[in-house]
Amino acid sequence: MDQASAAPRRALLRMITLGGAVTAAGAFATACGRSGSKASASASGTPGAEAAPGADTIMIIRHGEKPDENGKKAPFGVTEEGEQNVHALLVRGWQRAGALVGLFAPDGGTPLRKGLQRPDAVYAAGPHPGEKGLRPSETVAPVAAKLKVRANLKYLTGDEAALAKELRGRRGRTLVSWEHHAIHTIVKGLGTVRPAPPHAWPDDRFDLVWVFVRTGDGWAFSQVPQLLLDGDSANPA
Repeated sequence: MDQASAAPRRALLRMITLGGAVTAAGAFATACGRSGSKASASASGTPGAEAAPGADTIMIIRHGEKPDENGKKAPFGVTEEGEQNVHALLVRGWQRAGALVGLFAPDGGTPLRKGLQRPDAVYAAGPHPGEKGLRPSETVAPVAAKLKVRANLKYLTGDEAALAKELRGRRGRTLVSWEHHAIHTIVKGLGTVRPAPPHAWPDDRFDLVWVFVRTGDGWAFSQVPQLLLDGDSANPA
């Protein structure tokens, strides 16, 4: 693909992700305006896990929406360059990626959703040879760009134990984007977590943040529904 055709396709994806960011702002305002509603009451999932400023915090998300695994029918996955790719995000997944900017790195002093922290590091599962596994890094690319940090892609799916070891020793506020079937392995590697998280990330949920706040020798767990796109649920897993 030549540069002349690639440029408008990248511009289209930037428009899509910008649209997602606008959606996020609206969703955030709606959620904040529902004082006492189910969405507001469920925002932290479990009590007592909100991080104090400066507390070590790990926030784990699943990558954005994906195509059917065989990739033979629409909707198709598409790369940032606009190329069809079964290992990339759907357009809706790119919209979520853009909307995550408003959730984790809002402009103008806008407060973050209760239970979340502005990341100072971003990790994602790195792609495997042959461009397999693009979605985790694509999902957090807009957030990393906004935060002006380079996403750490040195760990691949299968390296969850090593990643968990690094996260345990890391200080600060960390955002992690991963393949949902392996998130429980990361959680297991963190050590003592209270209350216990669900045994598995639901197959049908792309709209959650699992939050782990360091407390002494363990971690306090909560869930924050993203509430970014139409159809997102206010319920924790």
